[in-house]
Amino acid sequence: MSDRFRELLRKIGSGPHTGENLNRTEAAEAMKMMLLQEATPAQIGAFLIAHRIKRPTGEELAGMLDGCDQFASKLQPLSTPPLILNCPYDGRSRTAPVAPLTALIVATAGVPVILHGGDTMPTKEGIPLIEVWQGLGVDWTTLTLERVQQVLETTGVGFVYLPRHFPEAAALVPYRREIGKRPPLATMELMWSPYAGVATLACGYVHPPTEVLFRETFKWRGTTQFISVKGLEGSCDLPRDRTCIIGVHQLSSQSGEDYHLERWLLHPSDYGFAGKEVPLESSTHLFAQMQRVVQGQADELIQAAVWNGGFYLWQCGVCSDLESGLSIAKQLLIDGVAEKLETLRLAVHG
Repeated sequence: MSDRFRELLRKIGSGPHTGENLNRTEAAEAMKMMLLQEATPAQIGAFLIAHRIKRPTGEELAGMLDGCDQFASKLQPLSTPPLILNCPYDGRSRTAPVAPLTALIVATAGVPVILHGGDTMPTKEGIPLIEVWQGLGVDWTTLTLERVQQVLETTGVGFVYLPRHFPEAAALVPYRREIGKRPPLATMELMWSPYAGVATLACGYVHPPTEVLFRETFKWRGTTQFISVKGLEGSCDLPRDRTCIIGVHQLSSQSGEDYHLERWLLHPSDYGFAGKEVPLESSTHLFAQMQRVVQGQADELIQAAVWNGGFYLWQCGVCSDLESGLSIAKQLLIDGVAEKLETLRLAVHG
């Protein structure tokens, strides 16, 4: 048992009248002791549920990210800043995910894309991105981080797989099932970057207070810019059945005073992309849909792929407006994405 961890646990777990928030250094220390398993299972479980009940602060999440950065190996900087799509690790259960298709479209246009996550995970137990990639014929689970770096540099697509590339964090996953609730780690993962350089960071969320936490946390961390997306099931996937709520946050000065927020309310109907969300019927059905989209064939999922691909092409500076991005995304699906996917398959499995 760690006496020091017990002190930190007591601080956040003492209730609304006598409990206190951790400062950044303390939160990093707590994260370190959990990753190294210096705290006992009872202490770790108690910390995660107490922290959820108390609700984390931006300073605490910044410290926890600091703690992760002390242990996690990261992909090294590229000549072109990548797009990083941060989606919930516990996957999707209701709607078809399109982030891998978005990655292929954006990478075909010359902008590298990085995703990250693990296996099927509590509490949702939805389909994880790693499984979606496997359905496209790309298995990232056996690659070392050095090989992922090579694939990223060669193809413009990379995936950081938690059990292989950050096993200390993967070892904390069982606690999610045991406590029965998403711990603050799940919020932290939406902000974590597996890349050691400047990137366009997109963070998905469901509840508006999470966007506020993004701003507070990134301010502590000195992150100069990020995109927040009120996406499908908390992902970076833009909806088509409702208005898309987007925030483009730019730190106003190097002193870190505050972020300038540019709010976008995108109505899919204004661009001819309104429609019902594609349901997630089964993994087999999803993989078949994605294969048709990659080949540029008619499928109900193709509208979602173009809608998302076009938006991120615009945000990554490939084009000057959303309309142009949508046009480019549609064209890339016709004459480029299939070749990119085949190149990626050969790079990963060759």
